[in-house]
Amino acid sequence: MAELTEDERRLLLRKRVTHQNSDLASAAARSAGVLTPQDFTIFQNHGYKGLYNGLTAEAIHKRKKLKKSQQILDHMGNTELAANLFRSTQAEDKLRRENIRGKTAANEVHFQAGVIVRHAISEMGGTMPEDLPTIESVRKLEPAGKKLLKAKSQE
Repeated sequence: MAELTEDERRLLLRKRVTHQNSDLASAAARSAGVLTPQDFTIFQNHGYKGLYNGLTAEAIHKRKKLKKSQQILDHMGNTELAANLFRSTQAEDKLRRENIRGKTAANEVHFQAGVIVRHAISEMGGTMPEDLPTIESVRKLEPAGKKLLKAKSQE
């Protein structure tokens, strides 16, 4: 398979984050007691707060100068998407592995997963997620990106 461009990697990573968040919501979080859309919003904010030094989704929107209709994840580059993917996978794994029950406990697991990923970024000398630039929406890449990714997968 031919090497992917930065935009193609970003498109793939964004899709992985979408699927991972869905897996986290539908399986691990639900089993822990995160049941309603409001519960999941609170749960998701705990993950963001851990990774983004206390910022909620709403605060991240403001900091990145996004409109309410714009999805935060659509405006992330590869590094930021990867940090969010790692946060989500680690929260899901811990919820399952330790059979976490209760919204409060699940929220704390998600928060701690974010804190740990943030700490790893710091240890590596990386840029904190809230300080990374806001990127043009990945959705603008989708039509051309899907064709390129399909073609490259057939090479």
